[in-house]
Amino acid sequence: PLGFVESSCRSGIFWMKLNKVLLQGKFFQLEIYDPYSGPVLLDEKLASRCGYVLSEDVWGNPVFRASVLGCHVANEADELFSLTVNIKVSSFSTMRAAVTYTYPMYCSYASWASREIVCEENYMEVSVKTDVPAVSNDYTVAWMSALPETQNVAYQQWQLMFVSPSGRKRITVSDAVKLGYSFNNSLSRVYLRAPYHSNESDISVVSGVNMNMITSTSMYRQRWLLLLIDTTVACPVDGISFTDTTLTWTVPRAIPTLVVQESTFLSKSIVMGVDDQVIVKPEEMNYLLEHNETYIRITIPIGAEGGKLESSISGGVYGVIYCIDLFLEHTWTDAGWQTTKYTVIKSITTPFMPQIPTVVNNPVPEERLFNVAFGHFLPDVSLVAITIGNVPFSLREAQHHGFKIYETTFSNGTKAFILEVSFDDPYVLKEYVNRNETKYTLLVNYTLSVGLEMTLYYHSAELEFVIADIEVPEAVGSCDEENLYLSLPTFGLHQYWDLYLGNKLLNRHIALTNGYLAATNSTHLILQIPLFAGGLIYEEVSFQKIKARFDVALRKVRTMEILQMFSISCSFNSSAFIICHPDGTIMVSAQMKTVPAIDMSKTKLRDSSCKPREYNEAHAFFKFHVTTCGTSIRFEGDHIIYENEISYEKETLPGQNIPTITRDPDYRLTVLCYYQAKETLVLGAFSSDPATSPPFGSGTMIPRSNTAAYRRVRQALNVVSRVSKDESFMEFYGPSMTILKQPMEPVFLEVELKDKSPKVELYLENCWVARSPDFNNTPRWNITVDG
Repeated sequence: PLGFVESSCRSGIFWMKLNKVLLQGKFFQLEIYDPYSGPVLLDEKLASRCGYVLSEDVWGNPVFRASVLGCHVANEADELFSLTVNIKVSSFSTMRAAVTYTYPMYCSYASWASREIVCEENYMEVSVKTDVPAVSNDYTVAWMSALPETQNVAYQQWQLMFVSPSGRKRITVSDAVKLGYSFNNSLSRVYLRAPYHSNESDISVVSGVNMNMITSTSMYRQRWLLLLIDTTVACPVDGISFTDTTLTWTVPRAIPTLVVQESTFLSKSIVMGVDDQVIVKPEEMNYLLEHNETYIRITIPIGAEGGKLESSISGGVYGVIYCIDLFLEHTWTDAGWQTTKYTVIKSITTPFMPQIPTVVNNPVPEERLFNVAFGHFLPDVSLVAITIGNVPFSLREAQHHGFKIYETTFSNGTKAFILEVSFDDPYVLKEYVNRNETKYTLLVNYTLSVGLEMTLYYHSAELEFVIADIEVPEAVGSCDEENLYLSLPTFGLHQYWDLYLGNKLLNRHIALTNGYLAATNSTHLILQIPLFAGGLIYEEVSFQKIKARFDVALRKVRTMEILQMFSISCSFNSSAFIICHPDGTIMVSAQMKTVPAIDMSKTKLRDSSCKPREYNEAHAFFKFHVTTCGTSIRFEGDHIIYENEISYEKETLPGQNIPTITRDPDYRLTVLCYYQAKETLVLGAFSSDPATSPPFGSGTMIPRSNTAAYRRVRQALNVVSRVSKDESFMEFYGPSMTILKQPMEPVFLEVELKDKSPKVELYLENCWVARSPDFNNTPRWNITVDG
């Protein structure tokens, strides 16, 4: 097919490349066509012995290279060479029903050097002109050791002698083939091809580079002719080093085993190339080719043109690998060899280099968007799925849901994946923070397909953005003749904040219990608080007017932090009322409804000394405590009921025991106050000297019982005081336990009388907070004083 095969010939090497696209999903084999014996299947053993290489370039295209001195190459006068390759392609691994493409290659190569050495990936090859003088004037040890062996050389037959640290070995060419070697001669050349690391080879270090070396002599004897040819070959097996940004390939400049007289050594040319192309100006591709008296060095920036960066996964970590196919051609002369051309072909792959991807949040507040960039990645990485929160989405599902996903590329060839998600998306977590801000949290997990293997890679990220997008509501208060009104926007109510009456959540139950009426429209909550409903604070009470205040706190839902205090205060005209304060104070405005009228100044409570504090013709105002003025107490269910009576003293004539006729009517008004038996009272505690006292809420609070004080009177009382952990009074702190409280945080106290005698009542006289258990310690914060 058109474009399936590309080939070239360079420096005595056939190069052939197959197009991987046309082989996608298929299997292939190569056969070397021998003009005498027919096709021969190419395998690894045949390749190293016959001068063939089958590999891939950095882009994954199959590459076949062959020496022009290879086994099945047709040679015309050591100048024209041809090789035919059969390419078999099948859809099956068994290669059945294969289609065969026959591809001939031709190469013209006449500019042979006296000695040419090729260091390929899987073999070493040396070829020598046979007209070169066999022995120089400088008899080396190798040559001298070979001479005694010549008398044993077979007549008219090539033999090889290997010299290694273990000694000398002389073998025939046929035996050498069995050991993996290939030896032959052409019209004007003799060549030896050897595998790396054979038993006859040795490793030597030259200029810091390990060289695989085979010291050999090829011998031929015919009548009076004795031909000894030095077929020593040495090739580098390492010399590669890496940094985070570069790879470096080092080759020795002068290799002692290949240079007879080092003093006459002279470099003629040093050429580098990539794939099969010579790089004339390496600096234009940011390559560095340098050499000195010791070494030749090529430095390539990782990611440079000519090579390939590819993505990889190792141990669940994303990273990159850089591959490049290089060759080096060094030509030199010396007194022993006239000209030597030394070619090394090297495929270099860097170690795995971790590249931890970055997730960058570029939010767009004005559009209320997360704009998340995830990169940098090579082109061989693709995004296949995302998970937002705990919900997985394919890319199609994500786009359908409303997420915007696209790629952006950079000048260095990398790319990033962009994800746009609205702050208001239901899968974005929202948290009300500070006073008027929302923290939006996007939890995202990316699923990527990496490299040609399409390995899945997962990366999770948590992105946050805080924006001031909440308006703390303002309440509006008003009053009429009998009610207070509070109007509050419903936005954020119960989501960000709640209304609290004291330390209790102002919910529907509390509102109904206290007698409030609540109504909502599309934007506002409206509370109607009757004058004598629960939870009101009466700032001023007389029979002329009542000044009442309603306080409610706006608190954060999660932290209970007070954001705003709303307070409505109004004055009312009221003719008759009764107010039962949480501290036990009772205020009553009694209205005269008798005929004829009575003198309201002469009304009294059960204790006749308790007179009205204010009065006029129609009203009398009383203020007293539940423990005074003859107030009685009784228990009904879970309520304590305090009862007193307002009455009028009829005027009688003094000293007379008989009834007196009077026009004064009877006047009796029963006063009842109901208290829950376990009512939580919220009272403020303030320091008398703030400058010298510790911060409110810190310090040690020790519940104390007044049992000892009572025992001085009666030794039978059992009074216990405890501090509850919350308003449920179900869990309590242990005795002498340190309790830390924040400012304005409530403390729940319980004082309980354990005695079951019906004649005993509990009266809590004084309760305070101090720095230590000492009763006389100052400063002190009073909670109750004189009951």
